[in-house]
Parts: sequence; C-alpha cells; structure tokens
Amino acid sequence: MQDSIFTPAVAGMQASAIREIFKMLGVPGMISFAAGIPAPELFPAKEWAEINHKILTERASGALVYGTTEGYVPLREYIKEQCTKKGIYKEDVDELIITSGAQQAIDLSAKVLINPGDGVICEEPSFIGSLNSFRSYGAKLYGAAIEDDGICIEEVERYLKKEKNIKFIYTITTFQNPSGVTMSLEKRKKLLALAQQYGVFILEDNPYGELRFRGESVPAIKSMDTKGTVIYAGTYSKTLAPGLRVGYISARKDIVDRVTVVKQVNDVHTPVLNQMMVHEYVTNYDFDAHIEKCAKIYGERCDLMLAEMDKHFPKECTYTRPEGGIFILCTLPKGTDTKVLMQKAIEKKVAFVPGATFMLDLDQPSNLFRLNFSVTTPESITKGIAILGEVIKEYLQNL
Repeated sequence: MQDSIFTPAVAGMQASAIREIFKMLGVPGMISFAAGIPAPELFPAKEWAEINHKILTERASGALVYGTTEGYVPLREYIKEQCTKKGIYKEDVDELIITSGAQQAIDLSAKVLINPGDGVICEEPSFIGSLNSFRSYGAKLYGAAIEDDGICIEEVERYLKKEKNIKFIYTITTFQNPSGVTMSLEKRKKLLALAQQYGVFILEDNPYGELRFRGESVPAIKSMDTKGTVIYAGTYSKTLAPGLRVGYISARKDIVDRVTVVKQVNDVHTPVLNQMMVHEYVTNYDFDAHIEKCAKIYGERCDLMLAEMDKHFPKECTYTRPEGGIFILCTLPKGTDTKVLMQKAIEKKVAFVPGATFMLDLDQPSNLFRLNFSVTTPESITKGIAILGEVIKEYLQNL
C-alpha cells in the first residue's frame, strides 16, 4: 500500500547490493574484493592540500559562489582541448558540459532522451548505477551479452530489427564494469554503423579508459562519429578522486543544451571549488605521470590476483583477464548462485559482489561474481584469494 505513493518507475527499484555489502566491511579482518573505487592511497592528497590552500587564499570569492551550469570555464576549455585531440569533441558538431561525476552525465542523458516505455540496449552484465537510472525514467531494458571482445553485435542487431522503441545503446567500451572486457575496434565500428542505420543513439561511458596497464589503446566510438550519434561520458573519478564528483558530457549541441536545462533544475552546477581543484591539478602538476603510476600499480595487483586465482580457483571457475581498469569477472557453472556463495565467503571474511547486482533481472540467480583488485594490498590479495578458492571448491562439491 505504501508503495502507491511512489512513481511506478521507482517503486520497485532496489538499493545497490554493493552499498549493502559495504555495511559488512567494517567487520574486523574482512578482506574486501567488493569495492568499485580507485586506491585511496594513490589520491594526490598532498597536492590537493596545496591546491586548496592556494585557491582559498587567492581566489576564495570565485571558488565559493554560484558558477555557470555549463562548468568552470578554464576547466571546460581544457577538457575540450584534450577531447579534441582524441576526436571525442568536434567543435562544429559538439558541445561540452561539466557534470557531477559520470553518474550524473549518464542520468541527465537518460532524463532528456527517455520517455516511459522507450527501450535501452545494455550490455549484460552492466553497471547498476546506469541500469537504475534508466529504470527510474521508465525505460524497458534489453540485455546483450558481453563476449571476450565486447558486446554481442548479433544480439544488438536482433533487438534493433525487432523492437521499434529503442532510444539508445548503453556501453562501457573500455575495461567494462563488471567484466573488465574491452570492446574491439571492429565491434566499435559495427555498433556505430548499426546505431546510425537504425537511427538510435549510443551512450558511451568511459570511466576506466585511461587506466590501461597492458595492450594497445582503442579509439572511442565517439571519435569515429561524424553524425552526432554518440553521447560520451567522461570522468576524473577513477584517476584523481571519486569524491570530487567531476565528470563531463561531450555530445551534439542540441543534446547538451537540453542537459544544461535539466542540470540547472537538478543541482544548478557542479561545485566550483572542485572544478577549480581539478583544473589546477591537470594544468600545473604532472597528471600523465599520476595516471601512469596508478595504472602500473593496478597492473601489478591485477597480475598478482590472476596468478593467485590460477593457483587456487577450481577449473570450473573461469574469469576475464583485463588489460586495464579495476575489475575481474568470474563465471561459475550454470545453475550456481553467487549470492549463496557470497554468504559463505563472508563467513570466512572475504567479500565480493555477486553477479545478480549487474543483471537486468535482479531477482534471478546469477553464476557470475566480480572481484576488484585496486584497493586491496598484495598481502590481502594473496590471503583472500586462497580463502575464496577453498570456499568455491567446497560450494561446488556440495551442490
């Protein structure tokens, strides 16, 4: 009865299972592979202190007043310049707005595009924050499987042929969450061609793309788009600090115009002080060296985790081998339920995120689970993976 006061789109939404798992992480001795954040020890805290002092000493009035919805002009111009070099921003077609993280970039894009009943093709599994955003606007979600080289193009095409309500395709093209998979160049070109053929947008989410620790980089789909088909969401959350909440959208000018209007209603503007901090860092400190350092450490932790998994996990458990980002996705035999496995692992003081969290149907059991390697020490990785391997073996033996 109480649910009747809420809109149909949000009445049935569930809280993020990841947030619920976080409540368990205060247990002494708990080893967590459940995080979805960069390593806090890599945040440039000393530099932030210097930058904050400088801004609040020399430019406090500019930092602490209302700003423009489009964003702090020097940072916005810097991002445009960097995106232009990558082909992600084209001055004659695109506009750019700074958002409160990539989550807001995704949500505002959905808000201006989705009518109740519109379809969104998503990778499955995918990021729960985006899926919940689409659900909140009454979208109908269509899941396309993730393969070793990205989204299943055949499934996407099948939906586009059959369903007439598709508004856009949502994809995390590089080091996908939760799989860690990177979409191949060939698939990126095919996905863009399909979107343009059927007159739908692509919402390209790229929070992890700069955290590559092996392999060759792949151009963003947005860089190949000459018709305004792709809406690109970027962020500084995974490279500088998630708490700053600084992201951006690069997209067709009319889309960014609508996003600007709804952002004015949403939060007026992204905090100016945070934007000034990011601008000061990226222009006066060695941002490239910082990213390189982060990627190197994540690569070492990923390699260690994979080596320990190779040693301790049973052959029935397969997993991705990412070239960057912060996640590994594991697959158990069909018929298993990783929510049950998670409870058994937590009893042994190891936490991870079960796959149902990332699926379109949250209530169906999933044989997938996600591991994070960015925030765990090498010692905890070695210990935790050994424990988890035993838990998995025991769980499979007792099925």
